[in-house]
Amino acid sequence: MQAGSKLLNALSAAALSSTVLAASVITLELGTMPQAFAAVVTRIEVRGNQRVDAETVRNVTQIRSGQNVSDADVDAAVTRLFATGLFSDVRARQAGGALIIEVDENQIVGEVIFQGNNKIKNEQLSAAVQTATREPYNATTAQADVDAIRAAYTRIGRSDAAVSVRTVPAEGNRVNVVFDIQEGDRTRVESINFVGNNAFGDSRLKEVITLRESGLFSFLQRNDIYDEDRLRADEEALRRFYFNRGYADFRIVSSVAELDETKNQYFITITVDEGERYVYGNINIDSTVPGIDGETLRGDLKTKPGDVYSAEQVEDSLLDLTNAVANRGYAFAQVTPRGDRDFANNTISIDYVIDQGPRAYVERIEVRGNTKTRDYVIRREFDVSEGDAFNQVLVQRAKKRLESLRFFKTVNVSTAPGSQPDRVVVIVQVDEQSTGEFSVGGGYTTGGENAGPVAEVSITERNFLGRGQFVKVSAGFGEDTRSYNLSFTEPYFLGRRLAAGFDIYRTENSSSTAYDITRTGGSLRLAAPITEDLTAQVAYNYKEETFGDKDGRLTNPFTGQFYGFDATGMPIASTCANPTASGFAPGLAAPLYTQSPIINQAICDSPYTTSSVSYALTYNTLDNQQDPRDGVFGQVGQEVAGLGGDAQFLRTTARGSWFSLLSEEYDVIGQVSGGGGNVTSLGDDLRVFDNFFKGQDIVRGFKYQGLGPRQNGVAIGGTNYVNATAEATFPLPLVSRDFGFRGAAFADAGSLWGVDNVGDQLGIQGDDFALRASAGVGLIWASPFGPLRVNYAVPLAKEDYDRTQEFSFGFSSRF
Repeated sequence: MQAGSKLLNALSAAALSSTVLAASVITLELGTMPQAFAAVVTRIEVRGNQRVDAETVRNVTQIRSGQNVSDADVDAAVTRLFATGLFSDVRARQAGGALIIEVDENQIVGEVIFQGNNKIKNEQLSAAVQTATREPYNATTAQADVDAIRAAYTRIGRSDAAVSVRTVPAEGNRVNVVFDIQEGDRTRVESINFVGNNAFGDSRLKEVITLRESGLFSFLQRNDIYDEDRLRADEEALRRFYFNRGYADFRIVSSVAELDETKNQYFITITVDEGERYVYGNINIDSTVPGIDGETLRGDLKTKPGDVYSAEQVEDSLLDLTNAVANRGYAFAQVTPRGDRDFANNTISIDYVIDQGPRAYVERIEVRGNTKTRDYVIRREFDVSEGDAFNQVLVQRAKKRLESLRFFKTVNVSTAPGSQPDRVVVIVQVDEQSTGEFSVGGGYTTGGENAGPVAEVSITERNFLGRGQFVKVSAGFGEDTRSYNLSFTEPYFLGRRLAAGFDIYRTENSSSTAYDITRTGGSLRLAAPITEDLTAQVAYNYKEETFGDKDGRLTNPFTGQFYGFDATGMPIASTCANPTASGFAPGLAAPLYTQSPIINQAICDSPYTTSSVSYALTYNTLDNQQDPRDGVFGQVGQEVAGLGGDAQFLRTTARGSWFSLLSEEYDVIGQVSGGGGNVTSLGDDLRVFDNFFKGQDIVRGFKYQGLGPRQNGVAIGGTNYVNATAEATFPLPLVSRDFGFRGAAFADAGSLWGVDNVGDQLGIQGDDFALRASAGVGLIWASPFGPLRVNYAVPLAKEDYDRTQEFSFGFSSRF
């Protein structure tokens, strides 16, 4: 029993000893572990640095002498050193109390060289890459620059451009970075196909988007260049197109651009789901704001029951309602449209709900992305400013205004919370585009004073010096004509929405066999918007006209000799020497200058000055100013001459055009236009050149100055005119729309009459009203040089003394 107890005691003692020993070992290991992974650094040694100061390296590591440093601290220090971009390699190790850091410095870039580039200039490529002179060379950055250069070439239609980068050693531990570029051929858009479209054909949808298939003149217009951003923008254009034509469920299933590398061509396929077409159902205005009766606001709505649904009309109604409510003193009221689809009847009922919105104010407007355009040019398009009540509808209207300036590729407006719960920061992000244009155009015209071949050279800048100002300088040249023009417009004169500007011009015309005409003048103008669609304009105009050859003299068109005789009957080089009342020179059977005494008298008054004030009202709702398909354009104005100068008259004119899409599927556009005018003398006489001279500009099928009063066969103009036109234009069958051709069928009617000139009235015809009419067809070409048009018109009603011309060719003008 004792032996067993002794054995038990011995085992217990051994176990206790083992436990104490194990605990001691664990304690010893735990005590020495921090010394293995964290040691005190007494100094930091930097090795391998040549340009970078050692103290700079120490500061970047964020490790100080006397600090306990772990492996994680050392790794973090190495990461920070790499992040500076100054080193190609960094190594760190601890030796005793020293932290040794070895670095291999990146070489400094001496020059950045682009070789093989012709289509993109060095300055443009330099802006696209990050590698820069006097900066450390980084291989990763250089490779990213290669991708950036490729992207730049893709944007100009050269997707197969090959780019590589290499370095060339230079003096002073520097390196020159060379980008070798093989630009390749242009990558063209071979075809654009639509899948799933039933309401509109491919040709109609191709006009909606900006991308074009490669054609004969693609090298001039550059619209067959594939760019992913352009394709995304075209997707949005298609959505807007369908949404504004009743297809509220429209969606783009996919848009794929496939590159055939063997042919270097893109094939684009856009798959759509049109959905059903909707019309408006019930339209209501519900107001929860005391003092606002929704029924009194119905006049501000653009949406009407039974009309085809249009997202744009809903937006316009929303904007007009918001303005109407704000004008009544409810700055924080919100208008929200709520749509209710009836799938069975394909109708959308809309309730415009007016609620009292949260009281939020604009804290500030931040403008980003503008490098050329001044901030104030962007800010002034907002009807709200810092401190005003925040209104999302007015912000979106400012976005539309900015887009219509054509200064920017894209405009994005977003909001962010301000410093207080009731403060909002409006962020405007823009991507600028080129606003300058140098153009050279030419053509041939059969009408007007510039008949014959014509050419024009012009330089236009829509955003002059980033101030939003418009400047255009142009010079025109014809067979017998010269013209020079300078125009300037400040769209926000004195910080207000007043467009102020001036025009200066000079024209020289020697097409007449009897005399040359030189006109020199200019105008000062001011325009103010009354509403979004109605504008008022006032201008002061000054013009001086001279008649004669280059020396100021007039010649006999029959003999080529200068007119005028002295007292003995000998001819002298005098312009208007002793003309008789009938306009004939003494001793000659030939007329003085023309066969019209009235014209002769006006020529003898040369030089002749006109000083006038004009004013006009313009109403414009056209959907597109260059190629309208829908909307109304109207203008009425008067010009009062007599503020100094020789002329004294009151001229009143009016014109208007209405456009409508007659067939959406076939893209047939209808136009009805009309106009008229009257000029009345405010003095003793009305000079003949102050009359209206009309011809093919109001009734096609007649010559320039081909209709209206004449004296002895010479056009003397009239004091009154009226005209009307009905026209339909359409795409040409079997001709790709990418060529820009359209056909036209038209009918014109008009008249020019009235003679109120002092002088010999013998031989005058056409003093009374007589209707002229014609019908014909035309061919319109949206050429790279500008719109051109050829017409064939047959006069249906005319007078015997009129001058007709069935074919006419010249620059197209829609209104």
